[in-house]
Amino acid sequence: MANQIFYTLFLFLLSTTMLTASSATTVAAGTSNSSVNFIQASCNATTYPTECVNSLISYADTIQTSPQRLAETALNITATEAQSTKVFVWQVGSLNALKKREIQAIKDCIVSIHDAVDDLTKSINEVKLCASAKGRDQFFSHMSNAQTWTSAALTNANTCSDGFAGQFMDGEIKNSVQTRIVNLGRITCNALALVNAFAKTY
Repeated sequence: MANQIFYTLFLFLLSTTMLTASSATTVAAGTSNSSVNFIQASCNATTYPTECVNSLISYADTIQTSPQRLAETALNITATEAQSTKVFVWQVGSLNALKKREIQAIKDCIVSIHDAVDDLTKSINEVKLCASAKGRDQFFSHMSNAQTWTSAALTNANTCSDGFAGQFMDGEIKNSVQTRIVNLGRITCNALALVNAFAKTY
């Protein structure tokens, strides 16, 4: 029974993720080529450019050619994915017949991802404050905070993955959680790169 619940949950969330990824590549009619080109060029400088473009291209009208809006949008997308990942891990943890080590790893992972959501929220606020920064020092103070919080979010995502290390954790639970964590890690890494790029525009 537990396996059936798990596979149903996993397939549903997998299909949802695939649908989201697919729709993200759709460019709205009337979107300017300059916005699309800006996103593609910016994403080419990230570690995972394909994931970067796929996650941001549907927001081209909002981003236009603004490095700040690009960084802020990337952080918002990442925060949403982190929250979704936390819910997914929590749901996996509610299944029966989990190993003792899996239960502990899931509990630790939920804490780490919760912290990542908090970190990303703080980073978003700092990037927003850059718009009203009075002078170079204030701008870079906000940017430094944003870079620190986004880096912390990436560390927390990796910490979750570390909890499932080792062959004794091999199985469906580890694979499903790590799939989500890998995706979260990649878009967080990309968001950090875009935040860093925004910092260089002053």
